[in-house]
Formats: sequence, structure tokens, C-alpha cells
Amino acid sequence: MRRRPARIRGSAAIPPWLTRGYALRRRRQRSRRWLRLLVVLLAGFGAAIVAARLDPLPPPLAGTARAGDGDSLTLSGERVRLLGIDAPELDQTCGRADGQLWTCGAAARNRLAVLVAAGPTSCIRNGSDRYGRILATCSTAGNDLGAMMVAEGLALSSSGYPAEEAAARAAGRGIWAGRFVAPRQWRDEAEDAVSPSLAELVWTWFRELTGARSLR
Repeated sequence: MRRRPARIRGSAAIPPWLTRGYALRRRRQRSRRWLRLLVVLLAGFGAAIVAARLDPLPPPLAGTARAGDGDSLTLSGERVRLLGIDAPELDQTCGRADGQLWTCGAAARNRLAVLVAAGPTSCIRNGSDRYGRILATCSTAGNDLGAMMVAEGLALSSSGYPAEEAAARAAGRGIWAGRFVAPRQWRDEAEDAVSPSLAELVWTWFRELTGARSLR
């Protein structure tokens, strides 16, 4: 007696790729994934356009510059502070190798004036300082103004120009030829000299108080 082949009951034992409509479902799933990806990309692109319109990039700074001191200038009606350097203050003096004093602050301003006179100056903005000046890296005739001022020993590197400062110090250029006070310390000492001490404030208050009583 011949045995009949056993029947496969139910659909659990049938491979999924043999079921009806499998290929069509796979194509639909792939199409949906691509559609979702396209929607995400379009949404991101749209958000970028909206953000650019709401917060446009600041206009570039370019034109003829005028030096204010050794690390700041005026350009297109804006006050600009050169980023990464700190030059001597205008009234600051420094010592030469022979001990003589020289006006290093005025020399730094004059040198920056010569550099910006070489052609149009362009600046890349990077925020602003507490005085409302634009912080920027600026170049004239293709030369980085901050790098040149530090390399010639007419400014210190606060960030970004350590190699130029090391070379200027080794060669004894500019302020490195003798003794000098760091510009920040010079400013702090000048502010302390102008600002009255606590004792002076108390004495002034006492004089005003006794004077007001004597007038009664």
C-alpha cells in the first residue's frame, strides 16, 4: 500500500518569501523608508533656510581701516579689537636694553597704522568685548595684522600667536629688547591710581557730613 506524502498544515511552515504578495510588501516597505528619509531631509533643509532668514550672517567687514592703538582699529564705522593679541597702551612706556624709556604704546599704534595703510583691510568677526568692540581677525594685503604685530614685538599673544611671540622674544624685537610691564598689568595699575581707596572714600564722606552739619 502506497503512502501519501504528508501535507504541510497551516502557513507557519511556509517560508515568508513564498507567501502571496511578499515581494510587493517588501517593495512598499522600502518605498516608505525612502519617503520618510526624504521628508526628514526636506524638513531639515527648510529649517536651515528659515534659520538663515531669521538670523542672517553679519555683513563682512572690509575697507580702509584706521588704527586706534596697537590692537584696535576703526573699519566701516565699526570699532574692531584684534583678536588674540594685547598691545601696549597708548600712554605706556617700556625700557630699552640700555635702560632708556621709549613710548612703546605710541610705537605700536604707529606701526599698525602703517600696516593698514598698505591696502584694504578685511576682518572675520568673532563676537564682541565688554566695550562693544567687535572681536575679529583682520588682514591687510594678505597679511594677518595680529601675527605681524606679535612677530615684531609690538604686542603680546593672548591666544593664537605663540610661535610669533617666541620668535620675537628670542630675537629681542620691540618690547622684548628690554623690560616692560604687561599691558593688562599696566591697565590695572592705571585704574587703581585713578580709583579712590576705601580710606579716601570714608574721609570724603566724613568731610561732607561734617560740612553739611556746620551749615545748619
